[in-house]
Amino acid sequence: MYYNSIIEAIGNTPLVKLNSVAKGIKGTVLAKVEYFNPGNSMKDRMALKMIENAERDGVLKPGGTIIEGTSGNTGMGLALVAIAKGYKCIFTLSDKQSQEKIDILRAMGAEVIVCPTNVTPDDPRSYYSVAQKLNKEIPNSFYPNQYDNTGNAEAHYESTGPEIWEQTEGKITILAAGVGTGGSMCGTAKYLKEQNADIKSVGIDTYGSVFQKYKQTGEFDENEIYPYMTEGIGEDILPKNVDFSLIDTFLKVTDKDGAVMTRRLAREEGMFVGWSCGSAVYGALEWAKENMKEDDTMVIILPDHGTRYLAKLYNDNWMKDHGFIEAREFETAQDIVDRRNGSDQLFVVDHATKVGEAIKMLTKEGIDQIPVVKENSYVGSVSTSRLLEQLMDDPDLKSKSVE
Repeated sequence: MYYNSIIEAIGNTPLVKLNSVAKGIKGTVLAKVEYFNPGNSMKDRMALKMIENAERDGVLKPGGTIIEGTSGNTGMGLALVAIAKGYKCIFTLSDKQSQEKIDILRAMGAEVIVCPTNVTPDDPRSYYSVAQKLNKEIPNSFYPNQYDNTGNAEAHYESTGPEIWEQTEGKITILAAGVGTGGSMCGTAKYLKEQNADIKSVGIDTYGSVFQKYKQTGEFDENEIYPYMTEGIGEDILPKNVDFSLIDTFLKVTDKDGAVMTRRLAREEGMFVGWSCGSAVYGALEWAKENMKEDDTMVIILPDHGTRYLAKLYNDNWMKDHGFIEAREFETAQDIVDRRNGSDQLFVVDHATKVGEAIKMLTKEGIDQIPVVKENSYVGSVSTSRLLEQLMDDPDLKSKSVE
């Protein structure tokens, strides 16, 4: 079996249990790992759906240009579809997006225009406005507008939702996901709630975004809007794809909490994911601590891959500069000893120990150097490299004491 083009590989991503980071949480916590899509994000799904709908409706014609405002992942999905179908691409991004996202889009043949973040959506410099302007100026161009294009939510209603239902054998009781354009959360939630109306949906928002307060009060409060660093979730607008009736509750997650959890997912679960993934997991687990029961099954959607964030989240200096890594996160000598030994005891050899025995101990414990003691006092140390070097000159050394 083979695929006729890369876009046929979209979908059918795995569901993986979270173990370490979900320790102490009642019930089962599963992650829908969307970086298994060919563009390494869940946005591949809706990119294909929006383009297929545009082709069906005659809005996008052969040789046309796709123009979109994106945080990077939608652009990647659209670029893949454009390559498979023969379209050109122009993408506008805000300047808070990682350089990796920009470089990847350009590598896929797209033109990328970077716009300022700290302007209102209707400002002519915003990435929304620039995309709309280009769409009006360029003949035979199509502006998908992922925020309001119903194909966004439809894609997840038709694919992500059914996949989760089938993979959990209908046992899912809680869906958690970050909310940006709203398509993935609302399309998936709509399908799942049609199968079981009791399924709870938990939307993850970020500080600086309007969603949580709007859900709670119905008020669009501009005082809630301020710059934040997390990419891919939260908004300063109300996209049409965000159906608040399908989201039971919102939780806000700080930039730092999302960033630290993202690193934990890589280190503890082997999931090399993006920033909003960490935010989704952190927020979902905070909700789960108070609300999940033993027979519950929670599914958290993890949207994208960590390659988009190498110069940010996965760069220790960047994390430290932004206060996301505390001093104690760097290992001390005692941390290394504890990790090696599993106790407070330090490996040592007595001064009368034969060199051959010392080498055996060094090899067995996987260490390069070991202290030498005499009558419980430290008198020196021996190292693997030094002992082996001397043994080459004097093979009989192995039967002599390390002293």
